[in-house]
Amino acid sequence: MRWRAYGEHAALLDCDSLPQMSAAHATIAATRPDGVAELVPGAHSLLVVETPGSGALAAVRELLSGADLEHPPGGEPREITLDVTYDGEDLELVAEDAGVSTEDVVRLHTDAVYTVAFTGFAPGFGYLTGLPEPLRQPRLPTPRTRVPPGSVGIAGEFTGVYPRVSPGGWRLIGHTRAVLFDPRADPPALLAPGDRVRFRSAG
Repeated sequence: MRWRAYGEHAALLDCDSLPQMSAAHATIAATRPDGVAELVPGAHSLLVVETPGSGALAAVRELLSGADLEHPPGGEPREITLDVTYDGEDLELVAEDAGVSTEDVVRLHTDAVYTVAFTGFAPGFGYLTGLPEPLRQPRLPTPRTRVPPGSVGIAGEFTGVYPRVSPGGWRLIGHTRAVLFDPRADPPALLAPGDRVRFRSAG
């Protein structure tokens, strides 16, 4: 891991892998040193923002230097279940590439338990890890110009739900009516890093 300055009151931790980033995030979140204003996880990085004058960045560096990131602290993550209608445009493509039936794709996707590793791309979009190996497939060669809100997709090692209309290249396998982002809600995003997510077939 390597620290980089990120403005006057933040530092960016470059990690070797997504699991290492998740372990560092869990370690900091478990103790939350005084003055840590915000943690922003990414695929291989973690941004730590401190309250000016708090010395939180130094405390976080010291915490991680002595932490066992192979065995990060556990916790009581929230569990969220999303009902999905598996009717996505790419469902048959995913099944073909995986060498299974479309029913098997649904079973594989709903049997797994996922973790929100980080959020990004659009407000409310969570990158969920835990996707079964047969469903780990590349993005579409040509992204769609318009993906409907609630679309459930897969790409590489991730699955996720598009919170609003946007372009996108993930393979679409279904849709949910769940609201992933509502600026009037508190918090506005349904998913947060560390949450556990299950998908349930709605028929």
